Amino acid sequence: MRRVAIDTWRENVAYLHRDCAVYRAEGFQALSKVEVRANGNRVLATVNVVDDTAIVGCDELGLSEQAFALLGVEDGYHVAVSQAEPPASMHALFRKLAGERLRQDDFLAIIRDVAGHRYSKIELTAFVVACHREELDREEVFFLSDAMVKTGQRLNWHEPLVVDKHCIGGIPGNRTTMLVVPIVAAHGLLCPKTSSRAITSPAGTADTMEVLANVELPLDRLSDIVREHRACLAWGGTAALSPADDVLISVERPLSIDSPGQMVASILSKKVAAGATHLVLDIPIGPTAKVRSMPDAQRLRRLFEYVARRMGLALDVVITDGRQPIGRGVGPVLEARDVMQVLENDPHAPQDLRQKALRLAGRLLECHPDVRGGDGYAIARDILDSGRALASMNALIAAQGARGFDHRAPKLGRLVLEVRAQTAGTVAGIDNYQIARIARLAGAPKVQGAGVDLCRKLGDAVAAGDLLYRVHAEYPADLEFARQACARDNAYRLGEAADVPHVFVEF
Repeated sequence: MRRVAIDTWRENVAYLHRDCAVYRAEGFQALSKVEVRANGNRVLATVNVVDDTAIVGCDELGLSEQAFALLGVEDGYHVAVSQAEPPASMHALFRKLAGERLRQDDFLAIIRDVAGHRYSKIELTAFVVACHREELDREEVFFLSDAMVKTGQRLNWHEPLVVDKHCIGGIPGNRTTMLVVPIVAAHGLLCPKTSSRAITSPAGTADTMEVLANVELPLDRLSDIVREHRACLAWGGTAALSPADDVLISVERPLSIDSPGQMVASILSKKVAAGATHLVLDIPIGPTAKVRSMPDAQRLRRLFEYVARRMGLALDVVITDGRQPIGRGVGPVLEARDVMQVLENDPHAPQDLRQKALRLAGRLLECHPDVRGGDGYAIARDILDSGRALASMNALIAAQGARGFDHRAPKLGRLVLEVRAQTAGTVAGIDNYQIARIARLAGAPKVQGAGVDLCRKLGDAVAAGDLLYRVHAEYPADLEFARQACARDNAYRLGEAADVPHVFVEF
């Protein structure tokens, strides 16, 4: 075996030389599946054929980074390779491709094969597209969610009340989780928060928390932190919670497929697997949010509530304002700055981020039987104003391994682009998608200090030449990509005060 240092992103790939005797004798073809065995372990991988002995020799089998890690043996180890049997669930996949409704055992078989990396990217894409095209009914969504939980690890905290908070995404800078968790933990609720990294956004919760502390924690260390501090803010990738979801996401996001059924299964399977008993779910609505209207939000809410009830999860859905980014910063360092300003009760802290976090924390606190409905917001505000939330966050940062971040002098990308208003008017629209795209082109989240720092929000009056936002980048190429995107569309629409869109929310 030879380790081939290529990150193939959630896909096991095996490399064989075209003149390899095994390749010729077994009749392998490019993109066929092989089974690699060594030291009692086995990995299923997709074959890539190479002609360069610098990659793999004629007597070598190369493995991509993920496949190499899964096999768990050293470079140079002798391995056996053979053709892989087709996944047992392939017949169920073909039925879904034909538009049939699948049973619970069909979904379990498919998800077991997905989690076992028995599907190629082509087969995974076929399943995702079939579920998207032939929209899953609500019972199928439950079957998919339940199968995702059953094929991974499920945590049990041995407590009757374990809370969590989640947003369906699509709103840049919406870093409320990093405020909600220390608030509810300071009140004594158990909140083991495992979050994802960004896939198509400028920062995920784990990316922003990583500016402050280590987020890649072994499960035993994570458990110790939760027991001692009643919470954590960690990356969920090390816990093997709903592993099939991570594999499916690897093909959903490049295709920009985010159907309601797949979204519900993805979110709820992760929460149930993480041991949550109560969940507050944030569904933002707005012209450039994932959900654009109240009827769409209500349909999505009913689907979430049905599946959560079947899975034994108490769910509180909150419909919020998604007309524009939350806070000022978009990108890991900028978002971490906003979070710490709110925790320190800094008068310059973004008030929209503070208020939204307090409302969500209040709803989560009301899950506790001793907190009366309607009292949660005031309790959350008292915890934040008193400094208890800051103390809780500082304890988590220290326990997870502090990174020495100073939010008063954040290390931002050294290259700056200022985007100014071309005409006078009122900010009547901010395109969430375009702001996120500009921040990513500038280098976020890979470059922690890259991103967009907003200076104007909806309803603000601006004169020609006024600063709308700053783009921070570390590398000239990134800044140029962002500059070109801003030139095509700077994401701001100026008009009259009456043009500002109204939104109906539950706060």
